[in-house]
Amino acid sequence: MRMTETLPHPDSHERQSLNWPRIVGISFVIALHVAALMLLLMPVAPPGTQAEEEEVTLVNFIKPPPPPPPPPPPPPEPPKQIVLKPQTVPKPSPLPPPPEEPPVVFDEPSPVDVAAPPPAPPAPPAAPQGPARDPNDLRASVCVMPPQGPLASAVGRARITGSMRLQLTYTADGSVTDVSVAQSSRDRNVDRAAQSWARRIKMCPGQPGSGILPLELKQ
Repeated sequence: MRMTETLPHPDSHERQSLNWPRIVGISFVIALHVAALMLLLMPVAPPGTQAEEEEVTLVNFIKPPPPPPPPPPPPPEPPKQIVLKPQTVPKPSPLPPPPEEPPVVFDEPSPVDVAAPPPAPPAPPAAPQGPARDPNDLRASVCVMPPQGPLASAVGRARITGSMRLQLTYTADGSVTDVSVAQSSRDRNVDRAAQSWARRIKMCPGQPGSGILPLELKQ
């Protein structure tokens, strides 16, 4: 006798229990929850960042006002006059009279008395002499004096007073060939202006030579 075992087979009811639309719906709900959870876990930008990005500062540059016009230049000063310093010569003192000679006295008496000679008369006073003149002073030897405009302007700009001395060398026809400063005016520009002015001086014709020309500076 052959025995056979009957195995259970799924029936049609169990086959119809797998509902695919239901499985798809459940999967969709699960995916939706996972997406919502990921959105909740994403980092949130700080509020200050958005405020800083939205804040815009507008800067307007204001043009500065135009500078005021410069003040007008001061009027030029009138040219200064330069006066030649007069040469002062000390007066000569009169010569003292010579001392009187004492009378001669003889110790031994002589048979004839000889009268002592009269005292010598005092020497006549020396004739007055004229003022001594410095042979190196050229003021009396200048025949043509050039205009003093540039030199006076330099003295006015320097605002100095006093005196200075120039050493001049000239030829026989009176032309000045060299000028140097013997005594400075304490201002370099005035010294240069004085040298330039002195080169145009015309000495009186005669012998060539050199000498000193004193100048008095006044404002």
